[in-house]
Amino acid sequence: MRVLAVDPGLTRCGVAVVESGSDGKAHSLLAGVIRTDPQDELAMRLRQVYDAVHEHLMQMNVDVLVVERVFSQNNVRTAMGTAQAAAVCMLAATQLNLPVHQHTPTEVKAAVTGSGRADKAQVAFMVGRILGLRELPKPVDATDALALGICHVWRSRTAVAVGR
Repeated sequence: MRVLAVDPGLTRCGVAVVESGSDGKAHSLLAGVIRTDPQDELAMRLRQVYDAVHEHLMQMNVDVLVVERVFSQNNVRTAMGTAQAAAVCMLAATQLNLPVHQHTPTEVKAAVTGSGRADKAQVAFMVGRILGLRELPKPVDATDALALGICHVWRSRTAVAVGR
């Protein structure tokens, strides 16, 4: 299974492609960030996120898109931008008839570290260990996307094993 994982954001949107090998291990094929300029119009920024995600979907031959589920934040403006970025990513996948899944930050942390309360440093450390990375990608949005991809690959394998 090849997963395009997106840690949505309007200024920095983390993207990663994670593949599960026949050995059951997760492998990183891509980790990066889509950046938009906060000075640009909202519609243009959303178009840039959409275009970049669409391009990754086409080039990387993925089987599924997974997006981190937007959770309630104190800053409504940030939450709205995050939700809008997530929505255009999901649109790009559904237009290509690809399935879309979401996982909460707590699910991702628990899958990667064993604790849903892990901090970003713990998640990043475990992502590096799991994928055998010598260096973690920067900024942390790319690492978060890798964690999301790992979570989905592992959860999907488990779902298949128990017959879901």
